[in-house]
Amino acid sequence: MSNPIMPDGAAVRPLVRLVDDDVEFLRSQKFFLETFLPEVRTWESAEAFLAEDDLARPGCLVLDIRMSGMSGLELQRLLEMRRSTLRIIFLSAHGDIGTAVHAMRHGALDFLEKPVEPEVLLEKVRKAVDDSMNDFAHEREIHQIEARLLSLTGREREVLDLAIEGLQNKEIAEKLGISVTTVKMYRSNAFIKLDVNSPLAAANLLHKLPSPQGA
Repeated sequence: MSNPIMPDGAAVRPLVRLVDDDVEFLRSQKFFLETFLPEVRTWESAEAFLAEDDLARPGCLVLDIRMSGMSGLELQRLLEMRRSTLRIIFLSAHGDIGTAVHAMRHGALDFLEKPVEPEVLLEKVRKAVDDSMNDFAHEREIHQIEARLLSLTGREREVLDLAIEGLQNKEIAEKLGISVTTVKMYRSNAFIKLDVNSPLAAANLLHKLPSPQGA
């Protein structure tokens, strides 16, 4: 998929993060993965990763289980507490079924054992990056729609909602106690702000928003 575009026009590139205290492993995997992916960064500890990484940037995290200092599972738990949506792929020589099940139950995308075939790892990482980029693009679209809605005046939103319900301009005017000309003005302004050209298009746009909790 194409890279999402930020408001300043810059394209967002995904980042593949590798966190492992095996320096030789980091070097070899970075060399391999950056042949196929736009950007790969490495850290030798979970603590260094947390201090430097921008968790909001899409991509994925390839994470070891056992490391000096904070373990991979501890890092996963911390990221979960921070509500991070970063995709995690565990890659370890010290895994067991119980550890793998725990990691997957807490949102890990996959759990691979070292040594892993490079092509297998690349396939998993690409899938994780694609999923992350799709989520990132979706979130940006939601934020943009919400921002457009917030730009509407109270009366513009009233007219828009009634138009979406199927009321004609004359009916909206009677319901709100304003002239048809004024209704047309509010309706036109709302459509321009939302970048739509019909009540149906406006309804389809609003349907993309998540339902309020408890609704």
